[in-house]
Amino acid sequence: MKSGFHVVPALAGALFYAALAGFPASSALADDEYDIQVILALSGPGAFLGNGEQQALQFAEKVVNDSGGIQGRPVKFVFHDDQTNPQVAVQLATDIIATKPAVILGSSLVATCRAMMPLMTDGPVMYCFSPGIHPDDGSYVFTASASTFDLADSVIRYFRMKGWKKFALIFSTDASGQDAEKGIDALLQKPENKDIQIVAREHFNTTDVSVSAQIARLKASKPQALIAWSTGAPIATIFRGMQQVGLDIPIATTDGNMTYAQMTQYKDFLPRQLYIPAAQWVVRDPTLLSPAVAAKSQIFYKAFEDNGAQPDIASELGWEPGMLVIETLKKLGAGAGAAQLRAALAQTKGYVGVNGVYDFAAAPQRGLDVSDTVVTRWAPAKNIWEIVSKPTGIPLN
Repeated sequence: MKSGFHVVPALAGALFYAALAGFPASSALADDEYDIQVILALSGPGAFLGNGEQQALQFAEKVVNDSGGIQGRPVKFVFHDDQTNPQVAVQLATDIIATKPAVILGSSLVATCRAMMPLMTDGPVMYCFSPGIHPDDGSYVFTASASTFDLADSVIRYFRMKGWKKFALIFSTDASGQDAEKGIDALLQKPENKDIQIVAREHFNTTDVSVSAQIARLKASKPQALIAWSTGAPIATIFRGMQQVGLDIPIATTDGNMTYAQMTQYKDFLPRQLYIPAAQWVVRDPTLLSPAVAAKSQIFYKAFEDNGAQPDIASELGWEPGMLVIETLKKLGAGAGAAQLRAALAQTKGYVGVNGVYDFAAAPQRGLDVSDTVVTRWAPAKNIWEIVSKPTGIPLN
């Protein structure tokens, strides 16, 4: 997911104090609550994800507590704003770790999660909400949703099976773009992709205000499809560049852009053929899901509908890890430590969520693989992401 937001060193101290000003003293917390600390990008460039993740956890908190909490103890998510800044995230995590929690949820982006990961060598469990990190097997770090690698695998398969085999690529130069480029290059080496031709490749900085020159070069290569991997404002720069240059071909991007806020904000220059791979949370048709996953999906969507909200990618990235951790703690008990929680999560097989059936033995630190992904196409007239593939990206028609 998007990173690349930096703070002038002289301002770092001020940011730390601002971020920590609301840090709750443990003595002030209710004795019967089970507090789960959450670090999110609630301000700054990543707030379009962080605020949605916070909302999802607030809805999840009510659902969990209405059903008895963790062995009778109500759950309370305690939020901390890292301001989309890795330095602030590290400072927040350091202070939280000092209180010896079993788990920390968050943060929202690749860069902030990567910055915090070295602090978790001996615990607590950290459940990052960005699918773009790849924790070491057996570590205390877990990560949400389908991986960016599996998402790219799914959409490449979809494009190839639709007959679009001449690809153009454009990546942002931040951590998100670098991770995606490395993964896509590896996927293109698979035997099944031997007929795919990369006709052009471009890069851009997340702070660039125009990429028209890069898009013009891509257009000149006559591609049949474009993969553009960046999240948030930079993807809007690409969309505008396509409109300015007159490039009208199928384009795929990361599910980090799967928010209603972006679809609304960018509606005047969205590509006509916008494809986004995603985990199964986006599937509303129960006939396309197993009965168990469909039941979890119904709970998820009802929680949002009851609050007059529509879930999108940020909702799923917050909801699913929160629910998975809580269900595991229900089995272990509220007194479980970080080592117990890590072991239990690592051994989880058969947990049913909105994204599919989790198997952490088969997919360490994540529990999902490409079989839990689908490809969508944005349908502006319906204001939905239409499902256009079976799991793994095989076209529906």
